Amino acid sequence: MTRKPGPARRSVAEAAAGSVLRQMKIEGLWVDPEAIAASKGIVVKAKPDTASGVSGMLIKAGDKFGIMYATDIPSRGFQRFSISHELGHYFIEGHPEALLTTGIHQSRAGFVSGDPYEQEADHFAAALLMPELPFKKAIADHDAGLGCVETLRKECETSLTATAIRYSSLTSDGVAVICSAGDAIDWCFMSDGLKQAKGLSWLRKGTPVPAGTVTASFNAKPENIRTGERDAGDGQLNDWLGGERVYRVSEEVVGLGRYGRTLTILTCKNLSLRAEAEELEDDEDALVESWKPRFRK
Repeated sequence: MTRKPGPARRSVAEAAAGSVLRQMKIEGLWVDPEAIAASKGIVVKAKPDTASGVSGMLIKAGDKFGIMYATDIPSRGFQRFSISHELGHYFIEGHPEALLTTGIHQSRAGFVSGDPYEQEADHFAAALLMPELPFKKAIADHDAGLGCVETLRKECETSLTATAIRYSSLTSDGVAVICSAGDAIDWCFMSDGLKQAKGLSWLRKGTPVPAGTVTASFNAKPENIRTGERDAGDGQLNDWLGGERVYRVSEEVVGLGRYGRTLTILTCKNLSLRAEAEELEDDEDALVESWKPRFRK
């Protein structure tokens, strides 16, 4: 039965990815989506002449499935994400029935679509390529901010934007990940640590980039975006998200090249939950240790 239209079911998508990882007995940080496809008999091929904006396709012919992914964006991280996105349409309950009525579904991966099926496939891809437990452990080994995201991107072989979004959902640090184009914001993801601040306003698509910020100055020069330049400085969380009190943040900005957009990471040290997360982990380790049987020599 085709599901009725509604909001994206992020938890369902991430649970489906977790189930695939367990079935494949994958426990590390790096995941091979093409190997997962092969295990299900799904043929994966590159398609250089995909229509503009189409990241990939899931194709069904009889009982056989195939995946084609676009190569017009020369980022292996994005291509791996696109393959994983199509796997999301294959594995998430209800997707094949809803999307393959003609045998072909064209996708727009990368958190750019408002369609709930596309959003669910994006969340599946992120959870598949950046498994929660090893990803969290890797976060804990690095200081908060863009440097952590860039390290994790290399280890997971994922795109910078997908890694930053996953980072915002799993870190204990107080961070916001923001994508902008020119003087307008595309999207924003906030960590649980950042949400401790009271009275924050959600940044919606089209909201103006705050004047006087590092990002606003950076975006005023289009060559910064095109050539992948970067900048950093100090600022205030309130300039971006409002709130009931003033919080200082570090603002790190990087141009995304041919995407024509800018990635901004705001980090607030005063809103971190890292100490609590480490304490909880220590408590869990102590509990496990207390349950171990003791034997006399």
